[in-house]
Amino acid sequence: MDKFEELLTRGVANIIPNKEELKKVLASGKKLNVYLGIDPTATKIHLGHAVVLRKLEEFAKLGHNVTFLIGDFTALVGDTSDKDSERPILTSEEIEENFKTYKKQAEKILDFSKIKVLKNSEWLSKLTYAEVFKLKQQFSLNDFISRELIKKRLDEGKSVRLDETEYPIMQGYDSYFLDTDLQIGGTDQTFNMQAGRTLQKRLRNKESYILATEFLMGTDGRKMSKSWGNAIWLEDNPNNMFAKIMAINDDLIDQYFVLVTNETLEKIEKIKLGKKPMDVKKELASIIVTELHSEKNAEDAKQNFEKTVQKQELPEDIPVYRYTGNQPLEIVDLLVKTKLANSRSQAKRLIEQGGVSIDGEVIKNLNQNIILDKEKLLRVGRNNFLRVVSK
Repeated sequence: MDKFEELLTRGVANIIPNKEELKKVLASGKKLNVYLGIDPTATKIHLGHAVVLRKLEEFAKLGHNVTFLIGDFTALVGDTSDKDSERPILTSEEIEENFKTYKKQAEKILDFSKIKVLKNSEWLSKLTYAEVFKLKQQFSLNDFISRELIKKRLDEGKSVRLDETEYPIMQGYDSYFLDTDLQIGGTDQTFNMQAGRTLQKRLRNKESYILATEFLMGTDGRKMSKSWGNAIWLEDNPNNMFAKIMAINDDLIDQYFVLVTNETLEKIEKIKLGKKPMDVKKELASIIVTELHSEKNAEDAKQNFEKTVQKQELPEDIPVYRYTGNQPLEIVDLLVKTKLANSRSQAKRLIEQGGVSIDGEVIKNLNQNIILDKEKLLRVGRNNFLRVVSK
């Protein structure tokens, strides 16, 4: 498989207008203007988000003109591509703070010394109404309201703000302003990326391309999502990351190797050859933890997994949380207070999934009160332990 074939196949769900045309352009040696846009509406990146970042990094390594675009202006509206309700409107300050955290995580995958970082407020905020009017003339309202999620909201009598209808146009103008040859994004961004192709064709008479990446499945076999509690985060510590990868279904091993590692396809086949799924997953987890943390972290995480999960031994260095209150705590509050859950909703989900135990007893009652009159061993999932000590 030549380098362009793998580039345009591995982790790729669709190429518009088609793969062969884009491959010819790449083979010609032309340096393409490539961009990926993100709206910093959240602060955490999971391995699913990282799929598109990896593809962007591949084009940067090949020497193309790559732009990582911060949608600080479009985030003021919010993209509706994967939402069945209005997105919350963020302030400029919230957007700026979100991106600082996002960039720090993205640096695990992207080499920003080879990638230009821009904000779309630099040009979108300067458009006159006459210019916006001209852009709107290139599109039909029918196209927007026929989108599945928008149609669903309208059929259910839910609100669709007028500014939401302009989001694809703004994203399309990003592509036009950057004179983009290739846009990269998830398949849920295809409609918005098509707007960029439309403007390039109609206003510049230029052909441009779209590369849509595949979705990564989460630890429960559904699309990886924060709201479903099935995500593996780039910020996860090595032990948690290793354990979560070991928890994926066996039928997802190939997908994780292809979408989440830098190993060649030939090397992946050699790794899997003649091995049991458990051993292959250990190799997979070690590779991912090595790439996102370090080789030593991966080896330590592997040993910790084998000790605490396979042999059911307790880790040697269990952290301690000192509770200074006098009253019993509901289990949900305890998980949040000790930071073993990010929110009450996540804490409830963990309990419902049978993933919380105290002194070896699985907690089933969401409202159970925990009396902290002596040291207790709190365990969440396979790999999170905490000794809770009262004052």
